[in-house]
Amino acid sequence: MSHDVRNRLSSIRRAFHRHPEPGWCEFRTTARIVEELERIGVDELVIGREALSSDHRMAVPPEETLIEWHDRAADAGVDPALLERLDEGHTGAVATVRNGEGPTVGLRVDMDGVSIPESEAAGHRPADEGFRSEHEGYMHACGHDAHATIALGTLEAVKESDFRGTFRVFFQPAEEVAGGGKPLTEGGYVDDVDELLAFHLGLGRPTGTVVANATRPLAMAHINATFEGASAHAGKDPSGGTNAMQAMTTAVQNAYGIARHGDGLTRVNFGRVEGGSASNVIAEEITLDGEVRGETTALMEYMRTELERVLYAAAELHECDVVIRRISESIRVDGDPTLAELVESVARTVPSIDEVIPEAPLEASEDATFLMDRVHRNGGRALYLIVGADHPTSHHTPTFDLDERALDVGVELLTEVVSTLGTDRP
Repeated sequence: MSHDVRNRLSSIRRAFHRHPEPGWCEFRTTARIVEELERIGVDELVIGREALSSDHRMAVPPEETLIEWHDRAADAGVDPALLERLDEGHTGAVATVRNGEGPTVGLRVDMDGVSIPESEAAGHRPADEGFRSEHEGYMHACGHDAHATIALGTLEAVKESDFRGTFRVFFQPAEEVAGGGKPLTEGGYVDDVDELLAFHLGLGRPTGTVVANATRPLAMAHINATFEGASAHAGKDPSGGTNAMQAMTTAVQNAYGIARHGDGLTRVNFGRVEGGSASNVIAEEITLDGEVRGETTALMEYMRTELERVLYAAAELHECDVVIRRISESIRVDGDPTLAELVESVARTVPSIDEVIPEAPLEASEDATFLMDRVHRNGGRALYLIVGADHPTSHHTPTFDLDERALDVGVELLTEVVSTLGTDRP
């Protein structure tokens, strides 16, 4: 072993877990990944602006947020020269190892945290065992800490294996806000990839289970809408203003009434609202964050169009203006069935895997689909799979945690799949 990452999977994952960072703010996370990659030894390492297209970034937070997280990383001792390469939130990395002639195989993983406060309750293992989030209000509530860890372990193992070809790992920022997949795709490093793998831990599948082909990811779009009215005294002059609060509530109520579509599943949700000033003031400005999803990209677009129509109509009804911003999106792309057959076949030979499910719906959204789509369009094959991991509570909850036995399962499975693609490509 060059660096012995595989014997430290739990400690690496816990280090990531202690320091979650939101999308485009993964300064410290990127630094730790780069540190591990440099000690493993890779043939090419591109970081930040070099790895992705800045013009295609979506859901980038305000400058003050980027500065706050940059300064946190600096205070934690991250190399200033590295932070300079990650300026303005250009986080993430692409690492490549070359083992002779053969196909180019890619592995994409995400690395950002979720804006949820982590539980301090007894019985929550990260709290009990001292690796609870140190960044209040944020945690790794979806397993991205484990995803990045598995990628490091797989890279080390593939480098030492009989794999013949090029292996490239994409450490993608900003998955939770669907902001990083598109710019990573447009960075160009996926253009020569013949086979691409992406995966997720858990998702209700127990440790020792693998879903070889997670199909039907929901296309998704984040939107932000700001209703602008005019304030007035709510008691003395209730009709003197134009009420942005009324416009917002009308919009929310009517959005949930958008007609379902006969071609497939659709979703709409609002998760955050902010604005107003006091109970006795007609609200002048209200901002609303929401999302739509669809079983296909076309159905997502249908929902987005209908939602925007509802927002404009609600503003007009209450004599307000509304500014709608399209924040980010992901598309529907399914995995290649022949690649899924190979993964299924390999998974059945891995001793730590108890059950292999050939195919099941993902039932969530993923911006890895941008990379998958590019590989398919270039004549290659791409696949999204699920590596089971017991988790005591659901993803995106304050008590989420993962069975760390799944770290070894993930590394073993992915290493075997990559090695097979490099030695016996069908």
